[in-house]
Amino acid sequence: MAGKTNTSDITNGLRIMNIEKIRTQIRSYIDKHQYQTALFWADKVVTLTGELKDEYWYVQCMYLSRQFNRAADYITQKSLQEYKTFRYLAAKCLTSVKKWEEALDMLENAETQNKALGSILGVSACPRMEDVSETLPLENTASSTALLKGQIYEALDNRVQAISYYKQALKFDVHNYQAFDLLVKHQMLTSKEERELLDSLPFKIQCSEEEAEVVKGLYETLLKKYDKPSDSSLPEALSTVKSNRDVITNQAERVYYNCDFHTCYKLTSSVLENDPWHDGCLQLHIATLVELKKSNDLYYLAHKLVDNQPEMAISWFAVGCYYYLVKKYEAARKFLSKSTLIDNLFGPAWLAFGHAFAAEGEHDQASAAYFTSARLMKGCHLPLLYSGLEYGLMRNFKLAEKLLDEALLIAPSDPFVLHEMGVINFHNGDLETANRFLMQALTAIQENCQGPMAEKWEPLLNNLGHVHRKLKKYDEALNFHRQALILSPQNQSTLSSIGYCYVLMGQFSQAIEYFHKALGSGGNDTFTSTVLGHTLELFIGDMSPCEGLQDLDLDAVAKEEVVATEKSATSSLDIEVEMEDND
Repeated sequence: MAGKTNTSDITNGLRIMNIEKIRTQIRSYIDKHQYQTALFWADKVVTLTGELKDEYWYVQCMYLSRQFNRAADYITQKSLQEYKTFRYLAAKCLTSVKKWEEALDMLENAETQNKALGSILGVSACPRMEDVSETLPLENTASSTALLKGQIYEALDNRVQAISYYKQALKFDVHNYQAFDLLVKHQMLTSKEERELLDSLPFKIQCSEEEAEVVKGLYETLLKKYDKPSDSSLPEALSTVKSNRDVITNQAERVYYNCDFHTCYKLTSSVLENDPWHDGCLQLHIATLVELKKSNDLYYLAHKLVDNQPEMAISWFAVGCYYYLVKKYEAARKFLSKSTLIDNLFGPAWLAFGHAFAAEGEHDQASAAYFTSARLMKGCHLPLLYSGLEYGLMRNFKLAEKLLDEALLIAPSDPFVLHEMGVINFHNGDLETANRFLMQALTAIQENCQGPMAEKWEPLLNNLGHVHRKLKKYDEALNFHRQALILSPQNQSTLSSIGYCYVLMGQFSQAIEYFHKALGSGGNDTFTSTVLGHTLELFIGDMSPCEGLQDLDLDAVAKEEVVATEKSATSSLDIEVEMEDND
């Protein structure tokens, strides 16, 4: 009797209520973000109809109102996980509460059962397990399911499986941007692997010819930009979206890695003027403010971010970068560490955390931070590069060279890596190899340099001068030092190096002039003062060129300069260490 009464109640309810009207209202409330109201009416419609599509909207409303455990339990209690759509929703709910293993079991066990049953029955799948597009809103969950599996495996620290599923998600649906973004943003692939993946995607099958060019072009702007200098101009296929903020941000990032920080600042500022919370642009803008030493701007931005979105890793990254810029390194480490706790995969925070140790000569702690970031950013060569730099500063050139070799395998055309390889070989006494690496770095820069070289490359030019001087090619050495002086006028080290070349060429008056300029531009310098004294003796005694003077080993007298060089070499979010003059 009770069953008859219930059936009668439902029948009466269907007569009284306009179900289609309520269904429409539920969608409307969802669009208005009134999830509790939508959930209330979805619950009543499910009670009245019991139809699958109403079950779907009921569970969807639970998910949107953040009732994740309730939604997952409802799906399993009603055995709805046999449908792909509900299985996907249940797994999404479980991942939202970090039940990674349960979510994976939900996806994989059901699929295994589906295949086994299909094999027994001689069909592709059990009919109940195949969703009917007219009944359930989600027609194709294959790409989304693969993406979700990738996210689960990444959370479980199984990056190999995560990469595999992210790639699978893209091949199911080339428009699945999130899968591509995670591969790139989390540094899972090398530059070569990113390119190979992009070339393997079925754009022509899933898109029209014109659309394929645009979609592929947009993805190309996301590829690694710091493995080598590159052209910052947009491809023709993207001319119609050149004003898009994501496109401008990607263009700014390319300019940034070409060391054109002023142009990058203009581009990022233009984006943030219209969209002040653009996450990708904010990250780049913060790095640019550090490079340009705009501490006041960074202070204001960091405060705004922390006040408005303290739950975001980038907010505390900005605070840490501000303290780094004003040389309060302990405070910088505190806030950068907080950023990594919020998002353990936020690579820039890990690198800056290492820089904050390196700036105070804490090489071991800096290396530990870089090694952590290297583990998390397998496809990125920067942690290896910075680790190599630290071991070079500790005079452990063998380990430094090993790390730089690994970085070179990932980014064989990066001038920063080539530069540091040149420095290491210089210290090892292999001058020809040092010269080869340094010239490769210079060539890589000049090939894509559309204007004057950036000041950041002054150490490279000076190091080329040092190598050529050691090879007794004094004219070439002078040429490189003069180019360095153009990039950084009144640089004490450069002026001193020019003077030293003149000494070795026997041109004492010119040497004395440059030594005096060096001392006048940077105060007392042990190396310059010592060589100036030798030069004055030679000049006064009217000795023959270079008589009694050798290319001296000045490690001892240059000790103070070496310490100063070590401190300055890691004082930026990039690397460029000038070889101390230890001839």
